[in-house]
Amino acid sequence: MPERFGVTPPPGWDDQVLPHHEVVGLGAGPANLSLAALGADQLPSGAVLFERREGPAWHPGLLGAGTQLQTSWIKDLVSLADPRNRLSFLNYLVTTGRIYAFLNAQYESIPRLEYARYLAWAAGELGCVRYGTQIDEVDFTGGRFVLSGPDGPLATADHVVFGLGTRPEVPACFEGQDIEGVVLAEHLESHLAAVSAKPYEQVIVVGGGQTGAECVLNLLQRGYRDIRWIGRRPWFAPMDDSPSANDFYRPTYLRFFQGLPEGVRERYAAEQTLTSDGVSMATLQQLYQANYEASLREGRSPVMMLPGRSVVEVAHRHGTIALWCERDWGGRERHAARSVVLATGRRATPLPLSARLLDLMETDTSGEPVIDSDYSIRWKHSERNRMYVQNRSRVGHGLADPNLSLLAVRSAVILNSLLDRQAFAIRDEQMSTVWA
Repeated sequence: MPERFGVTPPPGWDDQVLPHHEVVGLGAGPANLSLAALGADQLPSGAVLFERREGPAWHPGLLGAGTQLQTSWIKDLVSLADPRNRLSFLNYLVTTGRIYAFLNAQYESIPRLEYARYLAWAAGELGCVRYGTQIDEVDFTGGRFVLSGPDGPLATADHVVFGLGTRPEVPACFEGQDIEGVVLAEHLESHLAAVSAKPYEQVIVVGGGQTGAECVLNLLQRGYRDIRWIGRRPWFAPMDDSPSANDFYRPTYLRFFQGLPEGVRERYAAEQTLTSDGVSMATLQQLYQANYEASLREGRSPVMMLPGRSVVEVAHRHGTIALWCERDWGGRERHAARSVVLATGRRATPLPLSARLLDLMETDTSGEPVIDSDYSIRWKHSERNRMYVQNRSRVGHGLADPNLSLLAVRSAVILNSLLDRQAFAIRDEQMSTVWA
């Protein structure tokens, strides 16, 4: 067992005052649930996860009818690293009595609602999630991390894994504004439940990715018949799910990518974005077919598709929201509606690091902590006390990092690093593509 586990508490600490944990995860989303599931039989005391929500939840506002994952169910919390683990998706289906109904439904991809329930089941099985616990700051003193909430210190830890997920990103013209009728995509479901649909009242959806497409479909299913869909790309691009594109989501490619110069990694991450951020082909087909069939019945298509436009200005007057868009080919145009849905992407949640801890870290030119190949942060005391970061190193670790595809692999890498041994063998040997 590495020396950094089971270290004698430093002088001055009273273990009766604050509970102490060897490994703490901040956030109980898929990333840290995967870590806890794989680490349950490997870490001396397992991992304890602190989650600010009051109970299990995974993108609760984006679980509408027909929404499905863009990754295979085999890429669950554990199977790519430990297929015999009891917290696999297959075991979830069997132990909850859903396996035959699931198989007979013949899904190509699993419903998001099913995945959310799988995560809640795994969290319940683990029993290590401390819900309703908000951590506002992580500090380091006396040889261990101190985790504090709104009312002061809550616990100490030897090692911390940040899995804080993302928060909505909106166009600059919406920043800091509270405009009635502007709804974030993740709040659309609750918003629609609270209002009565007015079919020919215009609604604008901003964001040309998968979430934007699902918002459009949700509005169609609710009876809306005058929807304008705005996207920045020159077309509403489908996700590249080809075999060659999926080579980017393999451990072998990850190792190759990490060895590239930073400028090349940045260029590759931009060029490969549609292998992760495009719209599922099935979703696009469903939307186009809904438009076509409506035109047969009603003589008009309910969705006007507006690619190649960036929203740069917004105004609100007398209950109407006006948007001005810059077009790729030049010029501006104006669109107006009583409701606007923003599905414009997400960005990493800031790390709750104290100023003292930041001073002990190595940072890049943007002020972000430098993250090594094992997802650990470079800092002064990393030999004895380690910090790891999940879901926020797209340029450093490739497009798979903020994606669900390599959850189990990333968790296995972190655990191997924590334990200083190969607790999990990550094998990826049969490659037809030669990277280096």
